[in-house]
Amino acid sequence: MNCCVNPQTKLAIIAISIIIPLTSIVVYGTDSEQQFMMTDNPKLQVISSFSPLYEFSKNVGQEKVDVVLLVPVGVEPHDWEPTAKDVQRMQKSDLIIINGIGFENWVDNLQETNYSGKIVDTSNGIPIRNSNDQKSKDPHIWLNPVYAKIQVQNIALAFSQSDPENQPYYQSNAAKYIEKLDLLDSKIRDELSGCNHDFVSFHDAFSYFAEEYDLNQYTITSNYSHGEVTSKTLENIISTSRELNIKVIFSEETIDTRTSNIIANEIGGRVLILSPLEVLSDQTYISKMTQNLENLKDALC
Repeated sequence: MNCCVNPQTKLAIIAISIIIPLTSIVVYGTDSEQQFMMTDNPKLQVISSFSPLYEFSKNVGQEKVDVVLLVPVGVEPHDWEPTAKDVQRMQKSDLIIINGIGFENWVDNLQETNYSGKIVDTSNGIPIRNSNDQKSKDPHIWLNPVYAKIQVQNIALAFSQSDPENQPYYQSNAAKYIEKLDLLDSKIRDELSGCNHDFVSFHDAFSYFAEEYDLNQYTITSNYSHGEVTSKTLENIISTSRELNIKVIFSEETIDTRTSNIIANEIGGRVLILSPLEVLSDQTYISKMTQNLENLKDALC
């Protein structure tokens, strides 16, 4: 039976099961529960959908904002769906920070949970590309530092609107973090200047990055869930790599590298990691993007 229930239906079911108990808690709950629901917490209660937005939100809000990461550590956000507990957490938040562009496939039905806070779409103001298969929009805007700056600005604006008293604080923090993104952007431009332009990544996560820095991305799969790669796709990538004299195949840190290794062996090359930064790690956005740059330089320069 479960195989026939789509994500939208499941979210609606979760909403029904959560909204009624939550309403009951407010009216009939214990003293401690009522106190929790009614406490005037001076900090904005913020949920960020996945790792980069969590980091951006923490840098902008710092000690005046409580930020929670929605997608659990080690989980691929493309495939994640909210549990009943997640819906309950969302109900209690002031803002939910999302990437947008369909990346959070659960958002369209969030209104069915009677969420009273604000959903902040950080893609506002960013020109959106189609994915390689042309069937959907490409959500991977955070991998372009220029667009990451816009996402940070959108977060700062949302915090300022929800907490006007601390607007100068949020705007100042955002400006300081954007300075770091400016330095990252300049470093990428300078260090990839004069290098080759063609690279092979595991899935089409780096289109915005490639466009910004005048690179050409070839992908093994456009499937966000990293599904099985066909033999025809392997043949095409091997042929393209030979034609362009590509000697490095980029994999990702959270996937099986066997497919990339097969291609690398066929072209007499090797495998390096190019991280889409989708899964939380102990490194920062800046450090992970710098690591990506070093591996790109290894392959292209």
